Amino acid sequence: MWNDFKTYDYSAMEAKVIDLEVNGEKINAYFSRPVGKENVPGIVLIPHMPGWDEWCRETARRFTEHGYQVVCPNIYYRYGDGTPVEVSTRCREAGMVPDKSVMADTHASAEFLKSQPDSNRKVGVIGMCSGGRHAFMAACELDDFDAAIDCWGGSVFGERTDEEGNTYTAADHVEDLNCPLFGIFGNDDKFPTPEEVVKQEELLDKYGKDYEFVKYDGAGHGIWYYDKPMYRQEAAMDSFNKALDFFDKHLK
Repeated sequence: MWNDFKTYDYSAMEAKVIDLEVNGEKINAYFSRPVGKENVPGIVLIPHMPGWDEWCRETARRFTEHGYQVVCPNIYYRYGDGTPVEVSTRCREAGMVPDKSVMADTHASAEFLKSQPDSNRKVGVIGMCSGGRHAFMAACELDDFDAAIDCWGGSVFGERTDEEGNTYTAADHVEDLNCPLFGIFGNDDKFPTPEEVVKQEELLDKYGKDYEFVKYDGAGHGIWYYDKPMYRQEAAMDSFNKALDFFDKHLK
């Protein structure tokens, strides 16, 4: 829980940018880990559309403060260098990052975490906004994860086209969801709408999946984004504590 540490507890962390190998090429990723700990669980933090930004790095360290090693891959690496805004703008102009490459980056991140000598080999995945959609996809399509958190992930039912010209949605493989899922949503959100969240719940119920969604009145998109007007302090802290409880239960 937030602020539940003992004042005499030892605490240290390492945080840095690393190279991560993905299908024979290297991308960069942000890696944070507690120092001096054993049997440490891992989290893959998938960036949101604002980019591989400072907020994602701070969030990685925040989870590390609570006992997790975290990898946040730069899923926009292939759009060149620059500030998060510059790179994410080029990504939008190119038609958004392909899901296939995000899944590859996510898989490589999970493998990296499990290979660490202090790992307990349990890994969760979390993402916000477009990253929430990707976290949901990863939990359905990859076998890497023991728990997943979807934070206000939109367009779960939106159609995309793959490299072969086939259309699909993120929800197509929901029957293959192979780990517990936790979702955080605002009832004033437009992306996803409350109706889309209910539709997602109905689909999860249909296949008997282990999930829990929390929904907050008076909150829209981006509940945790303290740097933006959409931040909702009470909902943010309540849902962050619930997210910690969820990961602790399934990963520690």
